[in-house]
Amino acid sequence: LCLTRNGFYRQEITKTLWEVRDRYRDLQPVGSGAYGAVCSAIDGRSGTKVAIKKLYRPFQSELFAKRAYRELRLLKHMKHENVIGILDVFTPDVTLEKFNDFYLVMPFMGTDLSKIMKHEKLTEDRIQFLVYQMLKGLKYIHSSGIIHRDLKPGNLAVNEDCELKILDFGLARHTDSEMTGYVVTRWYRAPEVILNWMHYTQTGQHLFRQVLTELKHSLNQAIY
Repeated sequence: LCLTRNGFYRQEITKTLWEVRDRYRDLQPVGSGAYGAVCSAIDGRSGTKVAIKKLYRPFQSELFAKRAYRELRLLKHMKHENVIGILDVFTPDVTLEKFNDFYLVMPFMGTDLSKIMKHEKLTEDRIQFLVYQMLKGLKYIHSSGIIHRDLKPGNLAVNEDCELKILDFGLARHTDSEMTGYVVTRWYRAPEVILNWMHYTQTGQHLFRQVLTELKHSLNQAIY
């Protein structure tokens, strides 16, 4: 650990430098993707385990900056038991000229649906409970006039009590916005996304069907 200015410290994790608030200790790598990395930590104030997301080069380009801003803005306004919320947001940078990094703090869930389907045999009751929670979260998101656009098992976080939360809103859009076609992990793209139709409100339904198909396949494997 390397103390920096008051209230922050630096630590290298999987060849990435993290600079976080003192209140977040015992950083442990959880995973990483194209746009950022996630570590678990213990919040010294509450004593609870949290997930901290560091966005990779969020201001490298206009596209990256819009994605970072969009995720922060939507997470701050999402208030639903099946949608990930934001607990804290901070930056170690002290001036606008040096503003290069920021971190999002969210509830720690433990795993995601993709990992569960790979390593566990899901029962019908458990699948029904997961689907029910996913539908509740999607209904809330869509009723807010938002399309997620990247719904997939890896973006469905699940904790040890089988509680599910939808996460990763970096590609989300309001339904009245024009949209680009380069969205959604390839195998989950809806036809209207592939064809680059500028306005599409059925994408969420298509993505849900894709996830449901994978869950059914997982159930069949468990039975046979």
